[in-house]
Amino acid sequence: MLGGFRIDSFENPPAGGGGGGLFLESTVPISFVSFISSRIDCSNPSFCSSSSSSTRVLKKLASNSSNGFFERKERGINGFLSVSLSSSGNSEYVEESSNSLLKQENGENMMNVVEESVEKKQTQKQQNRIRLRQKGAMNTTKHLWSGAIAAMVSRTFVAPLERLKLEYILRGEKKNLFELIKTIAANQGLKGFWKGNFVNILRTAPFKAINFYAYDTYRKNLLKMSGNESTTNVERFLAGASAGITATILCLPLDTIRTKLVAPGGESLGGVVGAFRHMLQTEGFFSLYKGLLPSILSMAPAGAVFYGVYDILKSAYLHSPEGRNRTKYMNQQGQELNAFDQLELGPFRTLLYGAISGACAEAATYPFEVVRRQLQMQVKATRLSPLATCAKIVERGGVPALYAGLIPSLLQVLPSAGISYFVYEFMKIIFKVE
Repeated sequence: MLGGFRIDSFENPPAGGGGGGLFLESTVPISFVSFISSRIDCSNPSFCSSSSSSTRVLKKLASNSSNGFFERKERGINGFLSVSLSSSGNSEYVEESSNSLLKQENGENMMNVVEESVEKKQTQKQQNRIRLRQKGAMNTTKHLWSGAIAAMVSRTFVAPLERLKLEYILRGEKKNLFELIKTIAANQGLKGFWKGNFVNILRTAPFKAINFYAYDTYRKNLLKMSGNESTTNVERFLAGASAGITATILCLPLDTIRTKLVAPGGESLGGVVGAFRHMLQTEGFFSLYKGLLPSILSMAPAGAVFYGVYDILKSAYLHSPEGRNRTKYMNQQGQELNAFDQLELGPFRTLLYGAISGACAEAATYPFEVVRRQLQMQVKATRLSPLATCAKIVERGGVPALYAGLIPSLLQVLPSAGISYFVYEFMKIIFKVE
């Protein structure tokens, strides 16, 4: 072993030429190769006779090493190089390198590394997808809870007004508002004004949760489909109508049960479960969807007006000089603002715009509400179509009968809608809904 290479001679070389093993580093200079070749032991004539040829071959190998022939080490591949020198005196040589085996081995290692890298990337992508789904599911849950809490707070606050509205619609009360209040207080006490409120919350909490979430979802999807920078009024009304229909279809059975409980004789049904069982046994499952058509006819325009008016008022304010200044101030302060100050419209305008939008929706769709309540009260034997029910109401009390209870209804809707929107926007900030 000399320097960067070794030549091993064989006493009995194979037929046709001498054999030798050469370990050659890529950094061996050609002068060193010449020096070693001049000192080769010539005790073996066959080997020595080819010394001049060997010198030329070694020089050629060393030259090739400097020109990239032996760039294996730089590429991270090391191996054994076997060179057979011809005894005939020519300068031919045969490279019999074990690098082919090492290349195959290193190739397999590289393939394993690549496969591991690809598998790692796929696993990481899958984990990212799972995290995104989990994040999306959590965001949806928080979004729904924001709407549900808004409904619970607003409905409990205005439950007495809701009770008065139902008395006018279902019982056809002719008394003025103050006389009706005295009658309820005398017969049922203070808790009589919250009669049916628990069932009302069971109905309105999921209804409002689905309604708010559906509207935001439909509006965002319509905005993506249109490619506009901001939502148009048509998209707002369409998203609101779709949200109203979605929530109505999913939540109408609870509304029907609540109406049964509040109506005369409802106390004898034994609460929500009793009323549910009674309706299934006496009228069948589809009795829970009595009044579905007028419900959709009322909730579609109600949702369109409610959300459309609110968003129009909100957009008008945000594009006003005062609104731009408020938006700029909020962006500068960032997270330093408390939850109330983070409301885009501020607390007062959120309440006000919510109340206005709720009143507009109620006034525009109130006749449908009257017809729907009457349909829910009908039994199977005497059930009428929505059109026939509307005609019967007009026949009994004239057109004003379609607006029976509108004043207490508006008194109920104004605070209810305002509080509902305020709590909804507030809870989205608390829950950090995206």
